[in-house]
Amino acid sequence: MATKSKAIHAVGKRKTAIARVWMKQGKGNIVINKRTMDDYFLRPTSRMIVKQALELAGVVDAYDITINVIGGGLTGQAGAIRHALSRALSTMNPESRKTLKAAGLITRDARKKERKKYGLASARRRFQFSKR
Repeated sequence: MATKSKAIHAVGKRKTAIARVWMKQGKGNIVINKRTMDDYFLRPTSRMIVKQALELAGVVDAYDITINVIGGGLTGQAGAIRHALSRALSTMNPESRKTLKAAGLITRDARKKERKKYGLASARRRFQFSKR
């Protein structure tokens, strides 16, 4: 989260997705992997998740945001972007950290898919028992 030429950089994670965010003063343009947010996230819920941190901090149209996101699916990527944005906003404006922390946006969601174990059908599901 180092500052470089008035642009704030932050990293956020969710499941296996990693998002890198650069924020600078602007008109509210959001670019994700060189595409607009409406082109990248087709679901309105994913767009809402991304904008959640900005709305809580009250800076929806105050910053131009460039995002690089890799790994995972679209839902995990939206969560990773929200995590990175909330970290960047708390760096820029320490007063907004209290609001973001209360909403649970600064804490990294550590839930991941559990690995499949040998002798089982999936992580915990056993094969069907047959008496005969």
